[in-house]
Amino acid sequence: MASELSKDELKRLARLGAQARLQQIEEERRSILRAFPGLAAAIARQKPAETTAGTPAAEAPKKKRRKRRKMTAAEKKAASERMKKVWAARRQRQG
Repeated sequence: MASELSKDELKRLARLGAQARLQQIEEERRSILRAFPGLAAAIARQKPAETTAGTPAAEAPKKKRRKRRKMTAAEKKAASERMKKVWAARRQRQG
């Protein structure tokens, strides 16, 4: 029978099934919240990524991380010399 249905018809039926399932899930959610009234406040305090309502964390847009600029050999050497001076000064102060 599946071979007799067009792609568009299959997609339409899948969407209808998904909508029906979402309605069932929402009804179950409301039932749970009625049974446990304090749970709604706990859910409201959660971070958005932790909640199951709305956009799941897996689908949330990720922020792009800035790439760290690599230090050149000269910059590393300069930083090393500065830190050697800092640590030498600390050792002198401590005794």
